[in-house]
Amino acid sequence: MKLTIPDYIQSIDPYVPGKPLEALEREYGISDSVKLASNENPLGPSPKAVAAIRDSLATLHRYPDGAGHRLIRKIADVNGVSPSNVVIGNGSDDIIALLVRALVRPGDRVIVPRPSFLMYDITATAAGATVDDVPLRAMAMDLDAMAGRVCADTRLVFVCNPNNPTGTVVSRSDFQRFMDRLPEDVVVVVDEAYIEFARNGDCLKTGQPADLNRPLVTLRTFSKAYGLAGLRVGYGIMPAALAEVLNRVRQPFNVNAVAQAAAAAALDDRDFLEQTVSLVHRGLDDMYAALDRLGLHYFKSEANFFLIDVGRSAEAVFEKMLRQGVIVRSMHAYGFPTFIRINVGLESENRRFVRALESVLQE
Repeated sequence: MKLTIPDYIQSIDPYVPGKPLEALEREYGISDSVKLASNENPLGPSPKAVAAIRDSLATLHRYPDGAGHRLIRKIADVNGVSPSNVVIGNGSDDIIALLVRALVRPGDRVIVPRPSFLMYDITATAAGATVDDVPLRAMAMDLDAMAGRVCADTRLVFVCNPNNPTGTVVSRSDFQRFMDRLPEDVVVVVDEAYIEFARNGDCLKTGQPADLNRPLVTLRTFSKAYGLAGLRVGYGIMPAALAEVLNRVRQPFNVNAVAQAAAAAALDDRDFLEQTVSLVHRGLDDMYAALDRLGLHYFKSEANFFLIDVGRSAEAVFEKMLRQGVIVRSMHAYGFPTFIRINVGLESENRRFVRALESVLQE
């Protein structure tokens, strides 16, 4: 077979997700492992979401609601916006792809922080855009430098808040100055996948009614705090005119019926959300204290994960931790060759991680 593939597609390094728990156990011959690599909710899904999933199974022979009316109304009510401001997707990645498809032409420019969520770069490159990577400053997004890169060809700017993988946040005042510098035809996308975990009182939080008067898109997901990563459902809040454009290019059944039912029920379970956030905050503080005792350098985070500098090859530490049944994420691909990233697990899982890391570093 002879295929003609555009050079910009050939240049893409595929996104490498964390392997499923079962695959890693099979590959390494281990069992009873602990996975702290993919920023998942250690409590699992909301019980209300599970009940809604069961109730939805009897109608799987029917197509889902292509317009997502019930879920969209619930999202709009929770955020104090109109349903016309909400677009749902197969994970927030889907909204990223819709934005690029609708707004970016080959040769246009897209500004992304680096390191950050790799799908910004991949999706824009796949559309033939020129991706302008702006390095972090002190592990945080350099909004001044990002604004300085905007030119006549710029269509999108991505801001990840809290940022993945560093867990740093943008302040409200810094973001306002940033927005004031941008031309009106540049759309800013604020990815708030981890916003529920932020404790910093000055942390920017978008998706408010006042944000709908400017070219600003807020991305949210049910994969993290709501524990529905396996169902792939997220959403965007944006001006109604932009939402209408995205709905023109959105696949009609991009969010399946089970995911819609589970997400709507999860929004009703405030107790579960509070339990999740509380567990994450306690877990972060406990692990910070444990790493202080081990004399390791780490970066405090406003998300449910954080970075640890292990002072040696992160790939080697990742492999050795696997042998002990603890799965972490090497940050080598993100340009941090001596860093690992871990998410908070259950208390017993966090303790096991600390013991395994101490053992590996003593080898």
